[in-house]
Amino acid sequence: MNPRRSPRLTPPLSRVRAVVPLGRWRSPRSSEAGSGGGWAQRHPVGAGKHLQPPPSPSEGRRTPPPPSPTTGYLQDDATPPATLRLQLNALQALARQTFAVRLTALTIGTPFAMANTTNGPPTHAVLTAAVLGITVSYAMLRDWDRFAPRLLAHPTLMALDLLFGAVLLLTASPVSPLAYATVCTPLLSGLLYGWRGAGVLTGLQLAVLLTVHRAWEHRPGAGANTLLIAGFCVAAGIIGVTLRNLMFRFGTATQALSEATSRLAVAEAVESERARLARDLHDSVAKTLHGLALAADALATSADRPAPDPAHLRQQAGLVASAARRAAAESRELLTDLRHHTDLTTPAPPTDLTAELLERARDFASRTSIPTHVTHTGAPPPPLPPETTRHLLAITSEALENIHRHAHATTAELSLTTTPDTLHLVIKDDGVGLPGALTLEEAQRSGHFGLLGMAERAARADGTLRVRTTSPGTEVALTLALPRPEPPVTPTPRQEAAHA
Repeated sequence: MNPRRSPRLTPPLSRVRAVVPLGRWRSPRSSEAGSGGGWAQRHPVGAGKHLQPPPSPSEGRRTPPPPSPTTGYLQDDATPPATLRLQLNALQALARQTFAVRLTALTIGTPFAMANTTNGPPTHAVLTAAVLGITVSYAMLRDWDRFAPRLLAHPTLMALDLLFGAVLLLTASPVSPLAYATVCTPLLSGLLYGWRGAGVLTGLQLAVLLTVHRAWEHRPGAGANTLLIAGFCVAAGIIGVTLRNLMFRFGTATQALSEATSRLAVAEAVESERARLARDLHDSVAKTLHGLALAADALATSADRPAPDPAHLRQQAGLVASAARRAAAESRELLTDLRHHTDLTTPAPPTDLTAELLERARDFASRTSIPTHVTHTGAPPPPLPPETTRHLLAITSEALENIHRHAHATTAELSLTTTPDTLHLVIKDDGVGLPGALTLEEAQRSGHFGLLGMAERAARADGTLRVRTTSPGTEVALTLALPRPEPPVTPTPRQEAAHA
């Protein structure tokens, strides 16, 4: 690694393994392992209970991470995770604080070293070591991003800095404040280089302390203070490596959690999109194709008669062609909607819900010859999000289609009630009602997805759907909570004066 090409502590991924474990003190490690039901409830429909869609298949299938082997801290260094920005920022903060403590200790202890030297070359040597040590600490504290890659790439620089501190400590005695500056070297080596680097530099620091003790053993308290500082150096090295490994293991676990969350989000998005496509296909193309099949069967029955009426055959053939064209148009609409780029910056224009309900009721009555009445009680409905309005209209269309296919009804009624807090939509008929044992689970199993789609759309609109059998007929009720309008803010006299 060329340090001139890496001015930052956060190197690219391709250089991470060459920078973080660092140089010749990197250990030959073995990579550690990264530490990192179906819907079973029954929902009776005929009893008037609220309908809830089944959960996504991705729910309840969280695969637990594989157990990681137990590895002690003294066995090996933690493997750096692939994403190191957060961990390197934390290491940077700890290293800079350590250099700040070292700078303070050197500044306070340098006068003690100068007081114990004689004039001449010894004074110059101590002064040079003090200036270099303080300058290096200040440079690392101020411009860590600039000098840290060089320190990481060349651990010998830390050993050279240790030599400067040894010169000062040798002249200042082990009972001076300079002795506490020696604790910073093992801590930094543990943070930056791992167990190998911490072991080598801590050993060198202990050798320096032993040399200083022999030079000052005649001074009272020198032995006890040297032993205390030696214990601090060993503890600082262990603490530095432990913090480094904890950060890297935390980074690995965080990355694994982020990847699992991303995969779960993708799976949920795929399931949601599949459910949406199933609802749209059922509400449009599937119904049209069903009508097309019925028209084709009627045409075949008329053609098999001994004396078919050409005009009647022509009319039925026209119905078949019209249904086929309608299916093709609905297919194109679905494809266009899938290909359409959603513009999140320009809001869609609001839809008049009452007018759309009237239009759908007229279309249903003209197609099926079933009289359909629309009533509206209360204030006009407030503007709703386009997706919510789409779900309400789709539920209405599905309920009307079920009336036509299954209810054998003579009349249908749409009732819209608006209050300040809720919107209540009811679709009723006077038909035969629902089978008593029908549930959403049984309807889905038998291939009838209309009720399931209605329940899913109600849940997507944050509404409550209830389907129940009345006397006579069936009632589909949808309740939607409306957001309360914010009260107007009356400016205070002080605010009016400020605007004026």
